[in-house]
Amino acid sequence: MALRVYNTLSRTKEPFQTLAPGEVGMYVCGPTVYSKSHIGHMVGPVIFDTVKRYLTYLGYKVRWIVNITDVDDKLIVQAQKDGITVKTLAEEVTADYLDCLQALNVTGIDEMPRATEHIDEIVAITEGLVAKGFAYASGGDVYFDVAKADGYGKLSHRNPEELQAGARIEPSSLKRNPGDFALWKASKPGEPSWESPWGPGRPGWHVECSAMSLKLLGERFDIHGGGLDLVFPHHENELAQSESYTGVPFASYWMHNGLLTREGRKISKSDPDTIVLMEDLLAQYEPDAVRLLLLSGHYRRPIDYGPTRLGEIARSLAAFHHAFDRFRELTGESFHALDAPTRREDRDGGASPELKEIAERRRGFLDAMDDDFNTGGAVGELFEIVRVLNRLSAGLTSTSDLADYRAGTVVLKELSNLLGLFARPREKAAAGDDALTGELMTLLIDLRARLRKEKQYALADEVRNRLTALGVTLEDGPEGTRWRAEPKR
Repeated sequence: MALRVYNTLSRTKEPFQTLAPGEVGMYVCGPTVYSKSHIGHMVGPVIFDTVKRYLTYLGYKVRWIVNITDVDDKLIVQAQKDGITVKTLAEEVTADYLDCLQALNVTGIDEMPRATEHIDEIVAITEGLVAKGFAYASGGDVYFDVAKADGYGKLSHRNPEELQAGARIEPSSLKRNPGDFALWKASKPGEPSWESPWGPGRPGWHVECSAMSLKLLGERFDIHGGGLDLVFPHHENELAQSESYTGVPFASYWMHNGLLTREGRKISKSDPDTIVLMEDLLAQYEPDAVRLLLLSGHYRRPIDYGPTRLGEIARSLAAFHHAFDRFRELTGESFHALDAPTRREDRDGGASPELKEIAERRRGFLDAMDDDFNTGGAVGELFEIVRVLNRLSAGLTSTSDLADYRAGTVVLKELSNLLGLFARPREKAAAGDDALTGELMTLLIDLRARLRKEKQYALADEVRNRLTALGVTLEDGPEGTRWRAEPKR
């Protein structure tokens, strides 16, 4: 199956074709850095990091840009509350954001430009739009005239009147039309400002992204990404001003990820009850659990977060960690140090039934990713591969079996790399949970053995059956009873 990508602009899945053969330019809107990162800030980075991983696996050379909005009304207000400069606040919050990306193994970002580093480009675009009649100066501000842009509303698939009626539009007596948006804002006393042909001021939100993407990726590029909440007004305005300025189509594919919700409510700083700071979350859960949560469905669908769901995800990872421990025990190698293929190629798997099944699961994984980066389907195949590996590890009788087991584990490594999972061993902080689990399992195994010795077989079977219902399998052998956690989805 060839890769197909859903395009918000056309509302269809389209075959993926790049402007330059073998190359992909991708721009994803980053954060406005006025407060610490919460889990909602990580949805886009994790998803598009996975998109880049897969495109690279297909052989593309990908250049991925994520911007930082480091001057904005919210930044100014928060800095005043904190009694610090806007620059200091932006640097502190950006550092927190970068720490969160590192924790979640978001490694694919090539450049992270700051809006304040591109004032000259912003001014140049604004001047160009004024010269072409798409923008006008008014009282020290400069506004984009939405009535002059052909096709305004084509991304959100609404006409301008509907957009203006349904949007929160900042009123101003300086505008010609209510829907016109600021390209340049005159600064008030004490606010950050830069010189411009219209007097001291600062950029509007939308033009920042146009300036940075045009500078770093050119007038046209392949993928523009961001959250579904950015379709309007941000991306609609960004598209309109960019195409009006350059006269050519802006981005080929517009990809929008679904929003993170908590009990049905969008996680947002404007709704403090929904906020879960990343620093608090990472103190409770391993980073792989958070990343897997964000990849457990299709990226265009909402992700409902809650402690119950995240707890289920975290527990499901025990099956993988048990498999990694078992692999080291049987081969003397670390799963995390395995070399795995980094480019896609067709493989039949091998002669054994288990390797053939793993090869089939691998094809299912790749088919899911080819279908608009369906990470939810891909994750399901990853769980199935662990089940097959568990069966293999329980029945090794020859050197050939061990070779098959190792080859199957390499496939697991290959595919988990594409999802950005299991890049490094678990942190020692999480080891205490494993130790307690191991001790509890030893207690239950000893109890079951004692019941069997006393010929209380019904109670012994009940222990096994209750553990099976929890996803724990007991394996009796000459060396005693082993246990393994089966993955639960």
